[in-house]
Amino acid sequence: MDLDLRRRFFAEELEAVCKLRSPHLVNAFATVPRERYLGPGPWTVLAETPYMPGLGSGPGAGLPLQVTPDADPGRTYHNIAVAIDPARQLFNGQPGTLAVWLDALNLLPGSHVLHVGSGLGYYTAVIGQAVGSSGRVVAFEVDEALAAAAKRNLAPMPWVDVRYGDSSQVNGETFNAIMINAGATHPLDPWLNALAPRGRMILPLTSTMPGMAPTLGKGLVFLVTRQDDVSFDANVLSVVAVYSAVGIRDDRLNSALGKALMAGPAQWQAVKRLRRDAHEASAGCWFHASTCCLSSV
Repeated sequence: MDLDLRRRFFAEELEAVCKLRSPHLVNAFATVPRERYLGPGPWTVLAETPYMPGLGSGPGAGLPLQVTPDADPGRTYHNIAVAIDPARQLFNGQPGTLAVWLDALNLLPGSHVLHVGSGLGYYTAVIGQAVGSSGRVVAFEVDEALAAAAKRNLAPMPWVDVRYGDSSQVNGETFNAIMINAGATHPLDPWLNALAPRGRMILPLTSTMPGMAPTLGKGLVFLVTRQDDVSFDANVLSVVAVYSAVGIRDDRLNSALGKALMAGPAQWQAVKRLRRDAHEASAGCWFHASTCCLSSV
C-alpha cells in the first residue's frame, strides 16, 4: 500500500476506534510521518497496552517486546508503542492512548500548546500539525540528547519551539492547552499559572510501586480545565502506566498519591475539581498537597 494511503488509513482507524472528535487531529495523524521520529528500523515495539501489572525491575523486564520483521515504514502505522530506548523502557507512546488525550484538549488552528516530554518529537509534530502555522507549540524534553534530536526533527515546523529542560521554566507564557507526557506526582505551579481561561491540561499523576521498574509509575490521567485563578475542573480520563517525569516529582507525595490510588475507583471517580485555595484537608479531599488539592467538593 502507498505510504500516504497507509498513514490515512491509520488515522481513520484511530478516529473510529478511539472515537476522535477533532478533524484537525485526525488530519495531523494522517499527515505526520511517524517513522521520521523513531530512528532507523527495524524497530523494537510494545504490542500491548502499557497498562499492565507486574512490570519487572530489569531493562525491558516483563514487557511484551518484539522486533519488526524489517524496516518498512508501514510497520509503524499500527497501535503500538515503539521503543526510543528499550534499556530505559522509554517508548514513543501508543497512538490509541495519546490520541484520546490529545483529542480531549480540543486542539484548534491557532492554539498555543505546551508539550512536556517531547521525546523524539512525534506527538509534538502531531500537535504542531493540528494547530497549524498560525499556532504555537513549546515543547520541553529533559533528556538532552532527545531534546537535540527533537529539535532537528521538528525544524520544518518553525512555529514549534523545542527546549531542553524540565518545564519549570515556562513562567510568563500562556497556553490554550497543556499536554504532560510523563507521570508526575503533582501539577507544577508554572503549568497551572500558564493555562489560559477555559484552557485544558492532560495531567498523568502516578506513583511508583514495589515490583515495578523505577522509571515507571501507575496512576490516573486527569483532564484539568481552568475556570478562574483558583478554580479548575478535574475529571479522570483513564488509568495509566507511564514513564516517570524526571526532576519534577516529589518523593514525599509519591506515597501519599499511592495511598489515594489504593482507595479505589469510587473515590477517584468522584473527583471533580482541582483547588489552589488554602484549606484544611477534609473528607472531600482525595489528594491533598501543599499547593493544590484534587477534591470531590
